[in-house]
Amino acid sequence: MIRVEPVRVQVRADWFDGRPREITWNDQRVPVTAVVGVRDETSAFPAVSGPRTIFDVQTPLARMTLTYRHRTGRWAIEGVDEVDRAA
Repeated sequence: MIRVEPVRVQVRADWFDGRPREITWNDQRVPVTAVVGVRDETSAFPAVSGPRTIFDVQTPLARMTLTYRHRTGRWAIEGVDEVDRAA
């Protein structure tokens, strides 16, 4: 996983459980095929940035680390790992 400078994106999330379903990034819609992991940081967080939830998701293009910041209600991509095209 390559850590990147956080990039703001729009995310469509499931109405009931809040899991990401689709990422819109640079006018390109990318479906989320699987949620690999979820890390809830609402109890222990830096006071400056506020609570957040981190989702590791799989898409047809890459595996991504998405962050949802509860204080601002914004989504960002913080890590990208390209899918191996040969596999």
